[in-house]
Amino acid sequence: MNKDVIYIDVEDDITAIIGKIKSSKEKIVALVPPKRIGALQSAVNLRLLARTAENNNKRLVIVTNNKALIALSASALIPVAKNLQSKPEIAEIAALEVDDGEDIIDGAQLPVGDLANATDSAKAKAKAKDVEADIDDIDIEDDEPKPLVLPSDLDKPSKVKPPKKSKDNVKIPNFSRFRKRLFVGIVLGILFIVFLVWAIAYAPAARIIITAKTTPAPVSMSVKLGGTAATDVSKNVIQTVTKQIKKDVSVDFTATGQKDVGTKAVGSITVRNCDYSEGFTLPAGTEFKTDGGLVYASSSAISVPGFSGSSSGCTLSGNSSGKATVQVQALASGDKYNNTSLAYSIGSIPSDSKVDALGTAMTGGTSKITTIVTAEDVQTAAQALADISTDDVKQQLTKQFTNGEAVISDSFTVDRATAVSTPAIGSEATAKAKLTSKVTYSITAIAKSELQEFLKNALTKQMASSKTQRIYNDGVDKVALSGYVNNDTSSTINIATTGQIGPNIDDSAIKEQVKGQRFGDIQAQLSSITGVSSVDVKFSYFWVRTVPNDINKIDVEFKLQNG
Repeated sequence: MNKDVIYIDVEDDITAIIGKIKSSKEKIVALVPPKRIGALQSAVNLRLLARTAENNNKRLVIVTNNKALIALSASALIPVAKNLQSKPEIAEIAALEVDDGEDIIDGAQLPVGDLANATDSAKAKAKAKDVEADIDDIDIEDDEPKPLVLPSDLDKPSKVKPPKKSKDNVKIPNFSRFRKRLFVGIVLGILFIVFLVWAIAYAPAARIIITAKTTPAPVSMSVKLGGTAATDVSKNVIQTVTKQIKKDVSVDFTATGQKDVGTKAVGSITVRNCDYSEGFTLPAGTEFKTDGGLVYASSSAISVPGFSGSSSGCTLSGNSSGKATVQVQALASGDKYNNTSLAYSIGSIPSDSKVDALGTAMTGGTSKITTIVTAEDVQTAAQALADISTDDVKQQLTKQFTNGEAVISDSFTVDRATAVSTPAIGSEATAKAKLTSKVTYSITAIAKSELQEFLKNALTKQMASSKTQRIYNDGVDKVALSGYVNNDTSSTINIATTGQIGPNIDDSAIKEQVKGQRFGDIQAQLSSITGVSSVDVKFSYFWVRTVPNDINKIDVEFKLQNG
């Protein structure tokens, strides 16, 4: 018969073990407890497991050698096996020896009710033996499930009537319950004492809320952006922070140029000389042109010898003329360069000279028209590259300032390197061409601390006296930057905000003044200070009525009436 082996962890409570039994799909469930049996050391928990197995139509077996657990399992009628291969059985509970047999009760002397109870107990033991006999037939290694046959009256619990109490019985006090109550009382007393100590010595705290009348102080000035240079208020220079993002930006475009990329016609040309007695040399690349305008270039230099005899008696087709032959190639591809033997003019030789050139048949020229990238194509793509939106990159740069910096939006710049076309201009484009440029995006911001330094300096100049007035709000959180100007020599920006100036109240002096006092006394004293509009005191707990003497437990909070 198939079985499900469940290994119990030390941390598993009885609820987790019951859940594992219910979720098992097998008829027989073998529980393997850890060395420390944990939740299984309770007889109540074992009865709960037995009831769960019975309600879910499962047969429960505990695999253990722990004597205590074996005894508890026997009381819950749960069979036990020493290992997964041994046969499960319900352990027998050893009979107790009672007073050497001196107090053995004679059944004949018992009342009828007691005899009935004894009979019912014997029947229950007999039923338990029948169950044990059926369990002996269970083989946890058997593959075929076999039904467990129980006695027909096992499900009917026997009613055992408790023996009638004698009127002469003396009640024995439950010392275990008394000890528990005493322990609980002591613990509660200790906790109450701890609470009193905490409530009196540690819990009291106070927050003094002072509402002060303030005066708005507008600030507007133009400052120079110093970059990495340190802030200098006297020179009106403020340090800035610049963030950059570098990335390759590209656009695809369609090439529109046409080019013949077929093969070039080749042949040879013979140069004849009846004009230069010393001969002459034509360099490689010398162009030879037909009357139809087809041009061929020499593949190498050619040395043409001088003529023999007199110049007047020299004929170009005769033997006295100087002759030299050179290989030539058409300047362009195309089958139109294929021709028969023709006469050619030489660009570097005057036309009235007694020199000519006669070529053989030119062959091998073919035509193949293909699409190429033109300069106009690249120019159009460059404009499309410049039109790509930069808003997303600007937002990315702005999000890099995470410490409250004031970002100068107008300082956003885009620096594009020379764009590169793939394929290059004049090259064949078999598919979409691409224009790529390396672009650097940058934006500038001013750190919050640098702005505060400038704003505090400007607000201090507006105060009548630093002894009687102080800055409550420097306006850095509401600062506005505008009028950004950038040139080759410097950059400037306009800063505008409104600060708050009010009475100079020292936090430390207030704490010393209010410690140990009640709400009414504090309100009367602080309200008399010039510039104070109202005073409120918030205590930490409802039972606290006095400000503690420890100034570390006193907080002073200022609220601005006009802020």
